[in-house]
Amino acid sequence: MLKFIAVLVPLASMATSALATDATMKKELEKLDPSERMEQACDAEAMKRIGTDKTGFKPDKVIAYTFSDPGMAPDSIDAEGAVFRSKGDWYHLSYKCTTGPQHIHVRDLSYEIGEKVPRDSWQKYYLYD
Repeated sequence: MLKFIAVLVPLASMATSALATDATMKKELEKLDPSERMEQACDAEAMKRIGTDKTGFKPDKVIAYTFSDPGMAPDSIDAEGAVFRSKGDWYHLSYKCTTGPQHIHVRDLSYEIGEKVPRDSWQKYYLYD
């Protein structure tokens, strides 16, 4: 029984922390206009999934429009020209994301990681350390 409690307490605190983060993020997203809200929600979800899908990457930034403007529909975004930063390097990224009508909750996301962006082209695309 003590082992069960020893495992349950840390899990409960992690869940509470995740819920607090989600609540904070929701409040921040609600301040944005709907299209920006959708893009930011999808960028955050892409970053989260890349970091947890055993890719080996630790993303800290996603930008949906670096190499081309994303295709926008009422509740979805198709960001073929996106990038993400992990461990100080930038990588090409393509993702498709569908949100709910408030553009806060991501309903579906698929992504594909591309090649590393050469450092000598960072300035051209406004990428940074």
